Amino acid sequence: MRPIYLDYNASTPIDPAVAAAMRPFLDQAFGNPSSGHWASIPAKAALEKARGQVASLLGSLPEEIVFTSGGSEANNLAIKGMFFALKHEAAHIITTAVEHPAVLAPCRFLEQLGGSVTYLPVDRTGRVDPEDVRRAITPRTILISVMHANNEVGTIQPIEVIGAIAREHGIRFHTDAAQSVGKIPTKVDKLGVDLLTIAGHKLYAPKGVGALYVRRGVELEPLIHGAGHELGRRAGTESALLAAGLGTACAMAADLAPREGIQALRDRFWEALQDRFGDRVVLNGHATQRLPNTLNVSFVGKVGADILGQLNGIAASTGSACHSGRIELSPVLAAMRIPERIGMGAIRFSLGRGTTSHEIDQVIARLARIVSA
Repeated sequence: MRPIYLDYNASTPIDPAVAAAMRPFLDQAFGNPSSGHWASIPAKAALEKARGQVASLLGSLPEEIVFTSGGSEANNLAIKGMFFALKHEAAHIITTAVEHPAVLAPCRFLEQLGGSVTYLPVDRTGRVDPEDVRRAITPRTILISVMHANNEVGTIQPIEVIGAIAREHGIRFHTDAAQSVGKIPTKVDKLGVDLLTIAGHKLYAPKGVGALYVRRGVELEPLIHGAGHELGRRAGTESALLAAGLGTACAMAADLAPREGIQALRDRFWEALQDRFGDRVVLNGHATQRLPNTLNVSFVGKVGADILGQLNGIAASTGSACHSGRIELSPVLAAMRIPERIGMGAIRFSLGRGTTSHEIDQVIARLARIVSA
C-alpha cells in the first residue's frame, strides 16, 4: 500500500507553484533586498510582491505585514512585543487554556517577569465563552490572544464577537490563525483583530517562513534587534526566496473553493466511522464550527497512540504524550474536560489538497481491522 498522508495540520507539502516561484532565488536572484544596487532590485521586488500577496489575503495594507521565521516567532512577537512596548511590569494578558504552546509558553515567560495572565476555560467543544473574556478584563489588561481555530480538534473560536469586546474596551487583540489561513476566511477587519499570525508550512509554503499582521498604529518592541528591517519591527536580512514562497501560497489560498471538496471527504470519513463503530467512536471538537479539513475522533476504551502504531504507512496524529513510560491525555482534550477513557483514544486526521476518496476508504478498512481486533 502506498503511504497515506492525513496530517496536514502538522505540515503541508510545498505546492509545485510555490516551488516554481522560489526557484529563481535559488539559481540567480541572490541579492540582498536592502542593498542599493542592481543585484538587490529583483530580490526587493519579490519581497514587496509577496508582502502584497499576504496583505491581499488578509485584507490589510502591505506595510502591516511583518515577515517572520514562522508561526512561533510571529506569536512571540505579538505577545512579548506588546508587553515590552508598553513597559508595564504588571500588565495583564487574557488567553485560553487550549492555545498552541507558542502562545502559552510566552505568556508563562511574561508571568516570570511580573506580568499576569488569565487562562480562560473552554466548553466540551473547545470554544471559549466571549462573556468570560469580557469578565476577565481589568484596568491592567493590555492584550487578548485567542486562536482562530484549534490545531488539534479544529474548533473555530467566536473571534468576531471577542474582537468587538476588545474594541469596546480599547484593548489590542491577537489571534493565532496558523491553522485557519487558507481554510476559512481570515479578513482582519471582519475578524476585528489587531495582530494575526500566519505559518507558511500550514498552507503549502516552506517551513521557516511566516508573517505577523500588525494593524497600523500598533507599537511592538522587536524581539530581534539590529538594522531597521521590516520597518524596524524585525531585524535580519529578509529572504526573498522564502517570502516568494509564502506570497504565492497566500495568493493561491485566496480561493477557498477547494475546501468544499475536502470537507465533503472529511464528512464522509466521519459518517463511515460512525456506521462502522457506532458509539465506540466519539467526535472531539465542535460539530459545525470546525475547520473543514479536521476530524479528531476518539476510539472509546482504546489508546490512540497504539492504534497509530499499527496504521503502518498512514500519517496522522494523536495529542497524547508519553512521559516516563506513561501516556498522558492531550492538554487540549483535558481542558475540554473529555473523560480520560475517551480522550486517550483520540486521533486527529487532517485532510488536504492531495487527499483522495480512495485513501479515505483504505484508512477506514485498516481501522476496522485494528480497532475491532
